[in-house]
Amino acid sequence: MSTKYTLPPLPYAYDALEPHLDAQTMQLHHDKHHQGYVDGANKAQQELAAARDKGDFSLVDYWEKKLAFHTSGHALHSVFWTNLAPPGKVGQPSRELAQGMELAFGGLDKFKAQLTAAAVSVEGSGWGLLAYEPLGKSLVILQCENHQKQAIWATTPLLVIDVWEHAYYLRYQNRRLDYVKAWWNVVNWDDVSRRFAAALATVR
Repeated sequence: MSTKYTLPPLPYAYDALEPHLDAQTMQLHHDKHHQGYVDGANKAQQELAAARDKGDFSLVDYWEKKLAFHTSGHALHSVFWTNLAPPGKVGQPSRELAQGMELAFGGLDKFKAQLTAAAVSVEGSGWGLLAYEPLGKSLVILQCENHQKQAIWATTPLLVIDVWEHAYYLRYQNRRLDYVKAWWNVVNWDDVSRRFAAALATVR
């Protein structure tokens, strides 16, 4: 049986991240764009199930690509919403996360500088990510084009920033750097720290 994906609720009001991320963008981003990835993932699953039933795999390449694109979009957006919190409720990196950043990047400030640069310089649409890489048992920063390209297998996303234009264009137009700078004000460090602790627990 194929998985049926559903849109998770936004964990705060649309205007909760003002003035950094505006309510209109948040509503469109969550209700329209993320819903579109959920619908696309479900459609791809349905088409692949139909192909199995018919024994006709002539379009398997097309639907496998759609499945990877939409499911990755759904997964990253599901992390993105919980990675954010209203100003004043963002917390601080846990001691364990801060130590991991010190080892991997030389500290929080250097980490923020590298992730900012990675996100701003994504070619076209995509994401900047902080992830845990279990083979090296280390934090890594990744660029991701679209939702699924340039990934490292087995990494666990901890903190993700969406740099598709739909995430920022209404307020910031083509000023991606301004958007990324504003985004840092609403990073939910408690959520990132919990994700890091959970990732570490799976490899210990």
